Amino acid sequence: MARRAEAELLPVPYFHVVLTLPPAAAEIAFQNKALLYGLLMRTAAQTLTTLAANPKRLGARLGFVAVLHAWGQTLTHHPHVHCLVPGGGVALDGGSWVACKPNFFLSVRALSRLFRRPFLDGLEAAFQKDKLRFFGALEPLADPNAFAERLRLLRRDQCRVGGDVAIPTPRRPGRAVFPHPVLHGRVSLALA
Repeated sequence: MARRAEAELLPVPYFHVVLTLPPAAAEIAFQNKALLYGLLMRTAAQTLTTLAANPKRLGARLGFVAVLHAWGQTLTHHPHVHCLVPGGGVALDGGSWVACKPNFFLSVRALSRLFRRPFLDGLEAAFQKDKLRFFGALEPLADPNAFAERLRLLRRDQCRVGGDVAIPTPRRPGRAVFPHPVLHGRVSLALA
């Protein structure tokens, strides 16, 4: 079984990218799970594919596997997406493979900036279409002025990025190449 899985992997380094919702957005997601988890997954995919397609970055179409985690290691609500991404992609013209730089996939700063805008735009659109529900301590966010203030604060703050995506997944003979929990690059995007 492991040999079959390993045979499906490309002979390139793999990178582990983690895109995380900030607490101010995560608490809204807790009360609107289906809608905002879907938005998180779409935004993560859009961010990776858009940045990789930019000719100034990689200039390639990516393929990757993404998994949503709603809880952190401490069993608290912590929505984030783990992406296992090969170190390159198919050239935009479809004619060749474009490898990333050795030990460097994409800019963490560019990933964080590109991730924030479409997620918050999607969050605002969901509010405008009356698709968000607020309960308990978040009930005041149902007011358009309070919600606009929350978005303003989220848009104003710079993303903080922890770790990097410059560490390729190590190859192990006879085993599929998947990241070890400690040996991976991480892009944790927090807007607050």
